[in-house]
Amino acid sequence: MPLRARTRHCCHTVLTGLAALALCLAGPAAAAAPTAGTWTEVGSDRADPLTESQGLASVEVPAGSPNRYTGIGTIPLGLSSRGWNHVGDPDASYDGHYIEPYQRDDGNTKMFRVQAPDGRWSEYVHTLSAGEARNNSWSAVSPDGQWMLAGEWGTMNRLLVFPTPGVNPATSPASNLPQAATVHLDHAVRDVQGCDFLDATTLLCSSDDPAGTLFGITKPLLRIDLSAPPNGTADVTGHVTALRQLPLRSACSGGFEAEGIDYDRRTGTLRVIVVSPGFCVLTDSKTYRFTQG
Repeated sequence: MPLRARTRHCCHTVLTGLAALALCLAGPAAAAAPTAGTWTEVGSDRADPLTESQGLASVEVPAGSPNRYTGIGTIPLGLSSRGWNHVGDPDASYDGHYIEPYQRDDGNTKMFRVQAPDGRWSEYVHTLSAGEARNNSWSAVSPDGQWMLAGEWGTMNRLLVFPTPGVNPATSPASNLPQAATVHLDHAVRDVQGCDFLDATTLLCSSDDPAGTLFGITKPLLRIDLSAPPNGTADVTGHVTALRQLPLRSACSGGFEAEGIDYDRRTGTLRVIVVSPGFCVLTDSKTYRFTQG
């Protein structure tokens, strides 16, 4: 969730019997991608509004590491006192480097905070490129670990590619983290809150789109098929498909908020946070679990 008032002009009726909400877009796009065309809800867990309301990541190294979550309550005091007052959806490389994206209200930088497998933390600051939004909503590390994608808030036709801080040898906490390339999307996306790699050329993303005018549904789960794995030396294109609407169930009516996303390759489980409206943000916000098929 970016730093903005949580007002919504679109209300959703509470439909407790709507268990699947499988609003898949059938047709050529779905037929071209059968391996990830259907994600079925298999369960959910309560999401704490302070510590589990922004993002989540599964960490493979060290073995037995718990899932990680972010929220306003997970921001260290030392960071918030220096102006880094929003944390987005994190990710982790397969070798155990855990990366949190941060933003601030002013200035021309965004920051990625990295924890190495040995537990040490470091900070990698990126100076905004011309026309780049300050929002730092999410990070997604490529399967080879060398490249990281990040996204901006609003209606966008691109994703940003960086060398993965702390993993790619070209990065250093003492130097600016440069943008290396761009993913050019063939269809606009709106308010993407998180993305994660399904494989080297496939992303799954959660969109907080409140309008529904881009794909015919609000709060869609998106699939982005890349023309090639990101390598930091050349731009790639991305084909965008809306797979389904994320679950919107609560005892309260009003504006839900889709948040971070994680795909755990070890179990084949996709998880997405959806924050409930109004007072129910405290009681029935959920991390939903999905599997293919």
